[in-house]
Amino acid sequence: MKNRTKPSNELILMREYFPRGTNGTITHKGRLLCYTIELPWLNNEPQRSCIPEGIYPLALRFSHQYKDHLLVTGVTGRSYILLHPANNAMAELRGCIAPVTLLTGEGMGSFSRKACRLLYNLVSKHLQDGPFLLTIKSKKHDHPTKIHGANAALL
Repeated sequence: MKNRTKPSNELILMREYFPRGTNGTITHKGRLLCYTIELPWLNNEPQRSCIPEGIYPLALRFSHQYKDHLLVTGVTGRSYILLHPANNAMAELRGCIAPVTLLTGEGMGSFSRKACRLLYNLVSKHLQDGPFLLTIKSKKHDHPTKIHGANAALL
């Protein structure tokens, strides 16, 4: 029998893309845990773009710079994609994901260390039950020029 990931072993990152950064929310079993900031989408260009949407295994990692943090594995054409503290995507990230407690603008947030600790503790607690996945999706919106009639008033 295949080892399937339990629903409790998955974080969902729901993104919104902006010109100066990518903002998101991370949920676990439908509950909001924190927000995220990332670089804008630039076709998965290393050091300049957020990673593609998809499903990625998470691993625990330690470094002197970030201490305990999470590593996103299995990203095609990329390595060392981390979930680590940062409050300004354009100034502090090179393709990684920064969990934040509060979004303050496009690719900007605050209280990142607190959000990182929360995610690290959750994932480390559940890894003994099997793989822990990060599923990255995005909110899909029609381009504003395609909106006609009564819906145009919603803009």
